[in-house]
Amino acid sequence: MSSDRPIFVVGCPRSGTTMLQLMLHAHPRIALPPESRFLLTAYRRRHRFGDLRDPARRAALARWIVASPQFGDLGLDPQETIAAITAAPPTLGSALGTVFQRYAHRFGKPRWGDKRPAYLRHLPVIRRLFPDAQIITIMRDGRDCVASLKETPWPPYDLATMIDYWARSADLATHAARRYPADVYHQVRYEDLVAEPERHLRVICRFLGEDYDPAMTRPSEQARVAVPDYKTWHELTRSQVTTARVRSWHTRLGATELRRCEAVFGDRLPRFGYQLSAAPRRTPRDHAARARLAVRHHLGPARAAAADGWAAVRAHRRSPELPARLTGAQRAPHGS
Repeated sequence: MSSDRPIFVVGCPRSGTTMLQLMLHAHPRIALPPESRFLLTAYRRRHRFGDLRDPARRAALARWIVASPQFGDLGLDPQETIAAITAAPPTLGSALGTVFQRYAHRFGKPRWGDKRPAYLRHLPVIRRLFPDAQIITIMRDGRDCVASLKETPWPPYDLATMIDYWARSADLATHAARRYPADVYHQVRYEDLVAEPERHLRVICRFLGEDYDPAMTRPSEQARVAVPDYKTWHELTRSQVTTARVRSWHTRLGATELRRCEAVFGDRLPRFGYQLSAAPRRTPRDHAARARLAVRHHLGPARAAAADGWAAVRAHRRSPELPARLTGAQRAPHGS
């Protein structure tokens, strides 16, 4: 039986998530949309939406989704989407998943999901909303990620935050690999994927329970429909897969930038098969940055749980049920 489990692509920003999204979108059974950005916000505001067994509340949630800034990138009719969400099972995951499902149906494909680097920081949320989700993390050399982040027109604009992005992503990927079973979580290195696309896409297809399709090695053919033109920072997705940006940090980072990268996250690089350029020389500023990372890594989950609790108290209303009921494994009667 063919799988209908949702697929989520995650990673550090500028690690190749869009390239991998397009590779998967090229598969005849899979469609992954441009970043929509409403999912995490909807989860944070879920207490405001209340009990979704009330069709009026589902309609209100649907109107909020279609009014979100990136909804137009999906090419979906707003009124038809509102009607579909209102008719969907009364859970938050079902409402959100219905949008991705409709995007897949736009291309005549049965499997759906989403891509957003930030989901790596919220994998427990993804699993609450979509309990049968399959997650693919793409990992890239942190020095190349920082070099690429420097060239984007959107924040962060300071080197310390860029370094922090990759270090945090590396820690979260390490934790996820330990936490989730092999049929839920898969990790691929950017460098391996661009060097041998077919080999690693075949491995990804086995993970997903899908047959490999050669079109997946030509993601640029999908860029026209799956990457909005205004996202000029993704212009390389319109070119053939190349190794040209592998280890490009040699020329794209200055000596001081490279030293700071390796001083803060250098001990994480070998975990993923990356070699240091030299022994790190840490300043007090570097030690402080490493200490902040360690504290956040240990206290982050507790803080997130506390924030959830306070949100529920402030809302003073029943929270919506979370798990989506859109796949064979999760589908169930959804009467009021």
